[in-house]
Amino acid sequence: EVQLQACRGGLVQAGGSLRLSCPASGFTFENYAIGWIRQAPGKEREGVSCISISNGTSYYRESVKGRFTISSDNAKSTVYLQMSSLKPEDTAVYTCGHGSSCWGPLDAWGQGTLVTVSS
Repeated sequence: EVQLQACRGGLVQAGGSLRLSCPASGFTFENYAIGWIRQAPGKEREGVSCISISNGTSYYRESVKGRFTISSDNAKSTVYLQMSSLKPEDTAVYTCGHGSSCWGPLDAWGQGTLVTVSS
């Protein structure tokens, strides 16, 4: 089974920080891209950030550049999304997923994690 798990979200204040984690199992970690997708209330799902495990290249949605950092701990087969300087518009359900590359679709796992940023 392919499994990706995200940490619990929660309520944070604007300007605060939160880290999400995505431990992976059931596939060869280094051969995949891992990332997060989010869906804000009433809005379409959108990609947030992605990292290609094979070469370490990371990608970010323009609106989160400079605020979010994605990283991998290959020994633990875990990807982290460090979210800083959070804004109310970051409020969404965040879902971890994997794919063959960061340019293609990510297959999400689980129900996602609700992150609420208050102003």
